[in-house]
Amino acid sequence: MRRVLQIIRDLLLTALILLFLGLAVVRLEGPQETMSGSVRIVDGDTLVLDGKRIRLAGIDAPELRQVCQREQRDWPCGATARDYLAAMTGDAKTACETDGSDQYGRLLAVCRVANRDLNAAMVDGGYAIAFGDYTAEEAAARQKRLGLWAGTFDAPRTWRQTHGGMDEMPHGPQGWLDTAISRAGQRIEAAMSKVWND
Repeated sequence: MRRVLQIIRDLLLTALILLFLGLAVVRLEGPQETMSGSVRIVDGDTLVLDGKRIRLAGIDAPELRQVCQREQRDWPCGATARDYLAAMTGDAKTACETDGSDQYGRLLAVCRVANRDLNAAMVDGGYAIAFGDYTAEEAAARQKRLGLWAGTFDAPRTWRQTHGGMDEMPHGPQGWLDTAISRAGQRIEAAMSKVWND
């Protein structure tokens, strides 16, 4: 029986290695595209460029209808986050470097106006939270009590879950594929551990 378990373990390990190699090749050859032009702002972390819906990767801004608390009063943090992003883009040319898409078909991207990283600026200003990236910017905004951190709020993901919105997983700094690889590795490792320990 122990020999059978070793063979199963070896087969699973081989499959895992082949999976990682295959995904690494796809990642290296994956579709990265740079788009630029005028944008239409949807909310604090979503915009439309050339007719394509783009989700700012690594951040999560309050939903448009979300209300937060500041100085014991309601504060329209979702609308304020949208307005903050709109003010940074204005009529300027916005460049977005896409890296895959999320489960809803939106392109994941880091967008810039001039040399300003909009994703980082949203978190650094306190109008979005880290969602797989930009943790240093979040720590700085939290320490300075900027934007959302000047009051109380539900994390945007929690707000969506309690208000019937779309759920999504955090996006890592290298895009959706790296997150998928990491999750697949964790699942296979857990399965191998269970087989090995049983």
